[in-house]
Amino acid sequence: MNHVSKTFPGVKALDDVSFNLRAGEVMALLGENGAGKSTLVKVLSGVYIRDEGEVKIFGAEQTDLTPKKAQELGIAIIHQELNMCAHLSVTENIFLGREIRRGTTLAEKQMNKKAKAILDELNININPKTIVGDLPVSKQQMVEIAKALSMDAKILIMDEPTSALSSKEIDDLFSIIRKLKEAGRGIVYISHRLEELQHIVDRVSIMRDGKYITSMNFADTNMEEIISYMVGREIKEKFPRISCKKGKKIMEIENFNAGRMVRNISFDVYEGETLGIAGLMGAGRTETTRVIFGIDPKESGTVFLDGRELKIHRPIDAIKAGIVLVPEDRKKDGLCVNLSIKDNICLPNLDIICNKAGVVKRKKEVEMTDNMVDQLKIKLPGTEVNAATLSGGNQQKVVVGKWLARKSRVVIFDEPTRGIDVAAKVEIYNLMNQLKKEGIGVVFISSEMPELIGVSDRILIMCDGRMTGELETAAATQDKIMMYATKFENKMEKSK
Repeated sequence: MNHVSKTFPGVKALDDVSFNLRAGEVMALLGENGAGKSTLVKVLSGVYIRDEGEVKIFGAEQTDLTPKKAQELGIAIIHQELNMCAHLSVTENIFLGREIRRGTTLAEKQMNKKAKAILDELNININPKTIVGDLPVSKQQMVEIAKALSMDAKILIMDEPTSALSSKEIDDLFSIIRKLKEAGRGIVYISHRLEELQHIVDRVSIMRDGKYITSMNFADTNMEEIISYMVGREIKEKFPRISCKKGKKIMEIENFNAGRMVRNISFDVYEGETLGIAGLMGAGRTETTRVIFGIDPKESGTVFLDGRELKIHRPIDAIKAGIVLVPEDRKKDGLCVNLSIKDNICLPNLDIICNKAGVVKRKKEVEMTDNMVDQLKIKLPGTEVNAATLSGGNQQKVVVGKWLARKSRVVIFDEPTRGIDVAAKVEIYNLMNQLKKEGIGVVFISSEMPELIGVSDRILIMCDGRMTGELETAAATQDKIMMYATKFENKMEKSK
């Protein structure tokens, strides 16, 4: 790709960017959210038409790339935001648009057999007939990867492929990437988990603010240098944490039960602390937050806020009481992607910005939106643009912003740094610190143990729907967290 430029209304997403990929290598494409990485690979895969520049694939210039043509040329892309048809089966998603036919009918048995072979190669234990919408996000991500590999792609673009995967699934993916390299495939790898790069990456290309900055062999650089090129400055503290005096109890969860994944859960949230919740995929962390927030019904349990018992049957009950949730899947559960930034921030706050007759006070609406954009440093061309046009990190800030505008009492963050860059992560950590300082209860769920240890004051650990341990951060290590996070699995192993 030579001197490629792409402009959207109000923003130049790509400005004279050049990029190359060789057979049999993994090229990491790095940069902050909004740097232009996703736009660049969408140009390469035919999703966007470039305004300027040239694209050559296997030496031949491509003037009219479309997604179909890119696919025929051997390019497959695994998007950061999952592009699954939730109502279709795993097999139907894998072969969508490339169905195998026998005459006028679909060869379902043959497709199921091929899908099973692909899934087995990836060590994914999923029935190919399963409806994708019934799978957790991590399994959907693996189906997305299986779909790309089923195309026998020569150029594979992976945009945050591990953001929803467990440690075991990440190891399996890295093994597959190594096999693909050996087979001469070229892989563009986009990730904000910089610690992953050492396991698979050969070279890195870095972008910033829509411009190409530099390329280098991974072996010839280090993390500090990479981060400095990405953000244009040195990040001195990766996990900033402020110490506050532990205050009164804000929220108390007593004996929550809801199905197999929420079993007798009890914990407290105090002023002046960030409460981290750790656990492996499927431990029940997200399910617990959904029950607290009133999305899913509970079988039993009580929630107290500032000593007062709450009756939460729906999310609106939790929101009005002052308990809010920043969900794991921002695109599906946290945003109305076809509405503007202003609408997204103000929609859950109509009770604040409307007069008694239910009419929106436009001045208050603009004021609320501008305050959140300034406070969270959201990068955007204007508050009227659709949320779908923002980068992942800025979308996450919009989700946080709508709740901060309410001055909520407890904010539950479920994987808030998933898929966002190192500088945006630090901004989220600083935001949690600010809430803590203001006496707001902060609950922080993360699959990344270093950030849990770095940011939390106290860590609860879950396994198989139960609370299995609690650690003060000063005494927490990754080994201790893993010991509690696999407590149920260890029992099962001993009983065999």
